[in-house]
Amino acid sequence: MAHESAVNRPFDLLNESIGKPVLVVLKGNVSFHGTLRAFDVHMNLVLSEAEELEEGRTKTKYGKLVLRGDNVLLINP
Repeated sequence: MAHESAVNRPFDLLNESIGKPVLVVLKGNVSFHGTLRAFDVHMNLVLSEAEELEEGRTKTKYGKLVLRGDNVLLINP
C-alpha cells in the first residue's frame, strides 16, 4: 500500500492540493475545475486555468479566478 502523508485537518488536505487540479462545487450547483493556487481561513480559493463546468463539460474558461469561501460546498482534490 502506498504511503500517504498524514491529513489530520481539512487545511492539511488543501495544503497538499496546492499546485494540483481540484473540482470546486458552489451553492447553486455551479462547478469549477482548475489548479489550486492559494486559500485562506475563510476558504476563499484562488484557481488558475479555471473553467466553469456544465454537466461535466467546459462552459467558460476564466484563467485565474477567486472563489468566495462562503459559497463553497465541496472541494475535490
